[in-house]
Amino acid sequence: MRLPKIIEYAKLVRLSHTLFALPFALASMLIAANGLPPVKVLLLILGCMFTARNGAMAFNRIIDAKYDALNPRTASRHLPSGKLSKNGVIVFTALNGAAFVFFAWLLNAFAFYCSLPLFLFLLSYSFWKRFSCLSHFILGMAIGASPLGAWIAVVGEPALLPTALGFMLAFWISGFDIIYASQDIEADKALGLYSIPVTFGLKKAMNISLLCHAIMLLIAAFIGFYWNLGLPWLASLAVIFIALLYIHIFRKSNDLDSVNRDFFLANIAISLLVLLGIGVWIFMGG
Repeated sequence: MRLPKIIEYAKLVRLSHTLFALPFALASMLIAANGLPPVKVLLLILGCMFTARNGAMAFNRIIDAKYDALNPRTASRHLPSGKLSKNGVIVFTALNGAAFVFFAWLLNAFAFYCSLPLFLFLLSYSFWKRFSCLSHFILGMAIGASPLGAWIAVVGEPALLPTALGFMLAFWISGFDIIYASQDIEADKALGLYSIPVTFGLKKAMNISLLCHAIMLLIAAFIGFYWNLGLPWLASLAVIFIALLYIHIFRKSNDLDSVNRDFFLANIAISLLVLLGIGVWIFMGG
């Protein structure tokens, strides 16, 4: 495959957005391994993260192609615009799904048994907006599975701590996705699609997003105190709290493009702060 085509596939799945969940997964991995795991395990975790997300995002683009073509904001995406062929994206989805299951098989038996059901759940997100405004929370749960998956990759069984990290990530992503969906209120109404902004209106949707992020902070505080993650975690949590307070309460612009840009940057910053808090805590001796 030529480099320009590879770049287009990377744009198709928004490869840069992997930074939202990857630090949470790596933080979970560090705790499970009490430091860095063997290089093979680290590489397989990264492989699972990229292939699962690539497959799910590509599948979403296939399923939503007809809606994207009718929405002015998304009409220039790869399938409606013809930059990539539908058959090519189908093959890309299948290859990533197969690679995800193969990498899980190389990790351990439990990871392998969970891999196909999890991948199918990731794909199911694409259908939810057709009949329920809960699609935001399905997306949150799908992405929130990554810390638990990384934990299972290391130790071969689930546990409460990575599950709590997963719920923290799920509420963060759900709240962000509600804001992101606010760009498409009119288009979604015309196309008969469901979202919280469509169902409840913009103002209530922003309040629901705020509630999601408040729950995320409560879960983060619980994680810190219950597992005694110490000052590094509390310092990260304080910065996260200030960032969310600014974006939700004190920022002056209500322009949706500006809000989405700020939350995109906050997504990356918060994920990296979680990884930093956990990493420093482990470096200090746990």
